[in-house]
Amino acid sequence: MKKKATMAALLAGAGALAPAIGAASTPPDTEPASTEAASEGSAPAAAGGEFTPPDLSEVCPETIVIQTDWFPEGEYGATYGLLGPDYEVNADDKIVSGPLYSHGEPTGVNVEVRSGGPAIGVDLETEFYSDDSITFAYGTTDGQILSWNNTPLLSVVAPLEINPQIIMWDPETYPDVETLADLGEQDVVINLFGGVTFGQIFVADGTWSEDQVDPSYDGGPTRFIAEDGAIAQQGYASSEPFAYEHIFTDWGKPVAYQLIHDAGFQVYQSTLAIRPDDLETLRPCLELFVPVVQQSAVDYIADPSATNAAIVDIVEQYDNFWEYPAELAEYSAQTQAELGLTGNGDDDTLGNLDGERIEGVLTQMRDAGLEVPEDLTADQLFTNEFIDESIGA
Repeated sequence: MKKKATMAALLAGAGALAPAIGAASTPPDTEPASTEAASEGSAPAAAGGEFTPPDLSEVCPETIVIQTDWFPEGEYGATYGLLGPDYEVNADDKIVSGPLYSHGEPTGVNVEVRSGGPAIGVDLETEFYSDDSITFAYGTTDGQILSWNNTPLLSVVAPLEINPQIIMWDPETYPDVETLADLGEQDVVINLFGGVTFGQIFVADGTWSEDQVDPSYDGGPTRFIAEDGAIAQQGYASSEPFAYEHIFTDWGKPVAYQLIHDAGFQVYQSTLAIRPDDLETLRPCLELFVPVVQQSAVDYIADPSATNAAIVDIVEQYDNFWEYPAELAEYSAQTQAELGLTGNGDDDTLGNLDGERIEGVLTQMRDAGLEVPEDLTADQLFTNEFIDESIGA
């Protein structure tokens, strides 16, 4: 695995919302199961339940296009789980497409999943608003707020209930640190991507001091390892803990971490969002498609093997700096299940969004002095109208 950029997926945003999981965590023990390469793709195994896949052909676009914010990875299991056994990979444009499957059955339309980040070279919102062929784009609550005036997004389903983002540290160097607040009290340098919202929130509320935040993180492990764990660093609970213990052999031991969510900044990450102006046009499609996404997330957590095989295969065919081994995909799915990153919230439903949580994020961002539209309210950022409340993990 190429260490220089493997973990660079941790771009800006902070993530989702759900019950707290405990302050500090060490990564779950894992013995990743083998995942067979899916050279011709493989349809997700249908999990148990009463869900009946719908026919989307009469109400949805012939091809549903989903613009993601990074390359394929396990956190996007609900999206890549929509691919059937006959997907095709466009390695030049970093696009995968094929018949759209639900719960193991075709739905009568196609799906196209486009990678984002460096694959497109522009921010996701700009890409979404410059290409009418894109049906859905990934949204994050803080990103939606900051881009609302120019490129608004309306979230319609949240496959991730809890933001996977973390701050991690070396438990041997800092045995008394259990929370992000402890890092602040001990004045530990915290290495972040420049401009991440949660960094500004935690400085504004006094969790961290401004001078201990270093916005020079480049997504790779070099500095953390070179400084022998003297600094703390951002990452994903479903990625970095495994990578630092099992892939980055120059480190080769566990890290401790706390979820950004558990530290109090509880945004939704990687929602499927539409342009608000498209709501009425897409309404008949959304009524059937949103439950398909909900069920895809449930199926992924119940049995991620086929979807993970597809993700690993697609990344291999893309053949660029981003690499994603089967063992990491297995760890991601396991961690999502164990920590509830993909799962139900305070109720029995997967995929719905909580307006009070989003309103809380708006308040935190306003209190931190960020540029939040004065009249923006939570209910403008999401709708649960199309959620099937009977679908849950």
